[in-house]
Amino acid sequence: MTTDVPAFPRIEARTFDNGAGEVTINGTSHPIETDTIDDARAAILALSAETAQKVSRPVRVTTTGPDGEWPLIVHPDGSVEADETQTAKPAPVVEPEPEPEPETEPVEEPTPVVETEPAAEEAAPVAVEAAPPAENAWVRSSSPRASAPVSAAQPAPATRREARQSFLTQEQTEEPATQGWRGTLTRVGIRMSPSDSERSERSDAQAVSQHWPGPRTIAIVNGKGGASKTPTTVFLAAIFARYGGAGVLTWDNNQTRGTLGWRTEQGPHEATLLDLLPQVPKLLSTGAQSADLAHFVHHQTRDRFDVLRSNPNLLASEQRLQPTDIDAIHAVASKYYRLVFIDSGNDESAPLWLQMLERSDQIVVTTTTREDHAESAALLLEALALRDERSAALAENAVAVVSQADPNSTAADLDRIASGFHTLARETVTIPHDSAMVEGRLRLGTLNPSTQRAWLRAGAAVARGL
Repeated sequence: MTTDVPAFPRIEARTFDNGAGEVTINGTSHPIETDTIDDARAAILALSAETAQKVSRPVRVTTTGPDGEWPLIVHPDGSVEADETQTAKPAPVVEPEPEPEPETEPVEEPTPVVETEPAAEEAAPVAVEAAPPAENAWVRSSSPRASAPVSAAQPAPATRREARQSFLTQEQTEEPATQGWRGTLTRVGIRMSPSDSERSERSDAQAVSQHWPGPRTIAIVNGKGGASKTPTTVFLAAIFARYGGAGVLTWDNNQTRGTLGWRTEQGPHEATLLDLLPQVPKLLSTGAQSADLAHFVHHQTRDRFDVLRSNPNLLASEQRLQPTDIDAIHAVASKYYRLVFIDSGNDESAPLWLQMLERSDQIVVTTTTREDHAESAALLLEALALRDERSAALAENAVAVVSQADPNSTAADLDRIASGFHTLARETVTIPHDSAMVEGRLRLGTLNPSTQRAWLRAGAAVARGL
């Protein structure tokens, strides 16, 4: 039975095969831009339901599209029914013309001799099934009032025990959209499914939110200075800490004026890894507590990770480390942190650089759009592939991060450099130019939304290798 609905407000809608559409409510046009015609229908019905909510009663909607003209009634709860007071005009179904059979010359055959049989019953007439009426896709796909399709009968279980279903069985329900026009409709009470881009972002967020059994160490490498190693270290750590929680450390493994300490927040002290080294036996003892590390690391209050600084004010000769020192620091870091990101120096032949490599589970090679930075990164991956079996595995599993550090470079430059690493690294991620990455302290929240999304994508690429 059709709901009795007054004529006001007047809503007319139009859809197209490419996912575009338009809703006109009392003369005011609302354009619709989606990817498919089904999404366009959903958006139109959502706007109609929103209007019905505002007037607290069902509304009439006349829709026109590739499937014809359909009068509808949309209720405030989002349900839809056909308006039987108006005449639907489905688009005519065009039957393809049968192809003519090729002409063949008749072939004369001898007449066969047929034995006579008793007269058989006349053949029963063949039943011709009538064509089904045109289907209203709006009601079929959108209305909870529409009847569900009848499934084929399933064999009944043999016993009551086999028929019992587990009380723990739960259906996984996707969270509604929070972004774009879909999110806007969700916030006004019309539940919408997320777009493909929002689903992709949720997938990346889930990847970096995981916790792995045992600690993981990721080295950020490139033999050239200024190749964006420090920003990559900071923002990867921030992504994993913000989404996955505490237990993330960045370590400045650079004895030639590493800048990680300069570009991150300082704690209530000035301690560096040189202050940590004498306390390694105590920190590795059974009586040590995680809070003891606060004397030596600098917590990032907004991005939630810790920083173990080097001392950029000393000459390299005054803070020369040995491979055993790297092992000692790593033992402390891997005891108290689940993820350790190491900002490496530029000397790939230095003992502490090579020892860092021995303690790493994955490497991230960084570059900008400068050709010398890119060539240095590529040569490093090629050298590691030939060094030994373990180094080759690190190179094979590497992630390349290409940053558009120069504001004068173009998106084409970024893509050109990135394409050169497709055969060298497991995954390649590009980071757009952002002035908040150029100088000063590095904080994830100061970046543009598109840059934050790119770093989340880079974090997910790293996570897939852990």
